[in-house]
Amino acid sequence: MNIVSEKSRAVDIKTNGKVYRNLSVEELVNKSLENKEGTLSDAGALVIDTGKYTGRSPKDRFIVMQDSIKDKVNWGDSNLPIEEEVFNNLYNKVLEYLSEKDLYIFDGEVGADSKYSLPITVINELASQNLFATQLFRRLDSKNIDGHVAEFTIIAAPGYKAEGENDGINSEAFILVNFDEKIVLIGGTQYSGEIKKSMFSVMNFIMPDKDVFPMHCSANKDEQGNTAIFFGLSGTGKTTLSADPDRILIGDDEHGWCDEGVFNFEGGCYAKVIKLERAKEKEIFDAIRFGTVLENVVVDSEGKPDYNDGSKTENTRAGYPIDYIPNADINGKGGNPNTVIFLTADAFGVLPPISKLSKEAAMYHFMSGYTSKLSGTERGITDPKATFSACFGEPFMLRSPYVYAELLGKKIEQNETEVYLVNTGWTGGPYGIGKRMNLSYTRAMVKAAISGELAKAEYTNNGLFNVSIPKSIEGVPSELLNPENTWENKDDYYKKAKELVERFNENFKRYEDVPENIINAGPRI
Repeated sequence: MNIVSEKSRAVDIKTNGKVYRNLSVEELVNKSLENKEGTLSDAGALVIDTGKYTGRSPKDRFIVMQDSIKDKVNWGDSNLPIEEEVFNNLYNKVLEYLSEKDLYIFDGEVGADSKYSLPITVINELASQNLFATQLFRRLDSKNIDGHVAEFTIIAAPGYKAEGENDGINSEAFILVNFDEKIVLIGGTQYSGEIKKSMFSVMNFIMPDKDVFPMHCSANKDEQGNTAIFFGLSGTGKTTLSADPDRILIGDDEHGWCDEGVFNFEGGCYAKVIKLERAKEKEIFDAIRFGTVLENVVVDSEGKPDYNDGSKTENTRAGYPIDYIPNADINGKGGNPNTVIFLTADAFGVLPPISKLSKEAAMYHFMSGYTSKLSGTERGITDPKATFSACFGEPFMLRSPYVYAELLGKKIEQNETEVYLVNTGWTGGPYGIGKRMNLSYTRAMVKAAISGELAKAEYTNNGLFNVSIPKSIEGVPSELLNPENTWENKDDYYKKAKELVERFNENFKRYEDVPENIINAGPRI
């Protein structure tokens, strides 16, 4: 079998097993069951267990160091380099391992806008992971699939375990991105999110050269095409808030913003389902049916899921095509956004539930990417942990954060876009003392922002965080809007707030050559 990739080496895999290419969803589900890779839930979803790896493994993702990219990549803890020799060694080992396996192949693309789409081929050891790729990436129609030539190839062999340091990497798992050869090589981990996120990283690297702003965000629009986008790390509410029954979903995680507007990179959704309730998230709940991949969810003997059971992981997931959401736009496109929402889960409990940002403040908070990592989204995270993740997705952003911030600032200015910082985290005290922000209040605040109501509102300035707080919002208690009012002891509030401001300031010191007007737009004591 010879998988040809445009402008790269041909992926030549010889196997004594069978090769299944572009199977239907039904065929892939049946193969998964036949191979005992999973079981069916009572609603017909394929329930799989990813074993040891139930979340991304950031320390096992590497970029192959090559002359073509070495001066463009923001090397560091998020973007670890390896030599080509290490890649070639593991590549050959994986191909040898796969030579005795049945293989499942998906041909598709990343990017709903044909001007910027990236043709891909995904080669899987597991039928269930090929089902995931079929549901999460964008499919080709019968007219285009015959002439499909991949520009990037993803090879996922979770059953192959590397030898850690002996193979030049950190553990048995590896996610290796090779831009010259246009190959992503994944082994040792069955967590399907690695397939999805590796291609997101690739798009984030190549889009700025096309003057497209790549974004870790969800997006929706109204019937008139007025578009809103939601930035935020996993667990901050992107999927929940964008799956609004009164609006049309464009996509829930990964998008590009070009001159013509916003377009979805994906063809599906990968939603967290821990503590999922139909009463609160009907669209997501009802999307979990035949064809959906349900990861690490505990089910009983009748196949009924217990979404409250996090014994395997808090990072339980459902992967389904976007057309499983009734009000989704399967074309995956929207206009230039009228509103941008930054979502943060503040574990300190001191940020306002919503505040308005200037262009410069938007660039500052975008580069800061403050939130709290929630349990389960990465291995080893059990309680909320305050963190700064540039661009609200630093692990997936291969270039300098300022490259992406400049694109954001340019888009805001060109389109007169309003930007708001929304805290979906804690109020009335820090994690452990305060309580999580009421979802109904957050929805009311977001609705007011998107409708344009907040653009006309009266504001007060929060001196510490240097943001503007609306005095009132319909459906939200006014005392909640100023976080100071929700704490029993005001001295405790200011102490904790100053602590967070200092963390903002300390984090921003890592950025060099950032204009003073952006620095001055951030929190200050």
